Amino acid sequence: ALLDLSGPSEIEGVWKATTTLPCSYVPMKDFLQQTLTWAVEHDQSSRTIFRRDNSGDHVLLSEYRDRVEVPKNSPGNVSLHIGKLEISDKGTYTCRVTWRASNNSLVTREISTRVQVLKVAVTKPVIRAGELGLVLPAGASTSLTCVASGSPPISYRWFRGEPGGAARRLGSGAELTFDRLQPSHAGKYYCEAENR
Repeated sequence: ALLDLSGPSEIEGVWKATTTLPCSYVPMKDFLQQTLTWAVEHDQSSRTIFRRDNSGDHVLLSEYRDRVEVPKNSPGNVSLHIGKLEISDKGTYTCRVTWRASNNSLVTREISTRVQVLKVAVTKPVIRAGELGLVLPAGASTSLTCVASGSPPISYRWFRGEPGGAARRLGSGAELTFDRLQPSHAGKYYCEAENR
């Protein structure tokens, strides 16, 4: 295949998370990448977000500043990473690459990807035990980690007892740590995960 860009036609990104818009090509020795631009179209107007040329990388739209990057030193990979995805980031993104051929002619290719931004409810959390498992000797130290996925930020709360019953709140944070286990620590623990 002679110099073709590849990438998906549509992507669903998660609100507040980092999303990658894939765009790549197979490098060929007679063609040198001159410029790369990423543009976005919202409501019929197209604006350039990112430009890479011989003077370096430039982020041209203030609302994307500090939120976008394209991998360096990985020939052929010109994917756009967008951090902290906003609802307003939805639109059609166009990756455009221009190469200079050994005979000095220019070749340009482009592909477009439509981006949807989804708010994702938090999943039911999973508790991961420390390396020693759930049966532990007195005096040992261990931790329990609460893991859920969904739109960030996700907050966690730990309880000792039964959900819906008499439970004592122990703390917030994904990890519940025990420094020196006592027999009195034995029992049931659960965690809750929540996002917006």
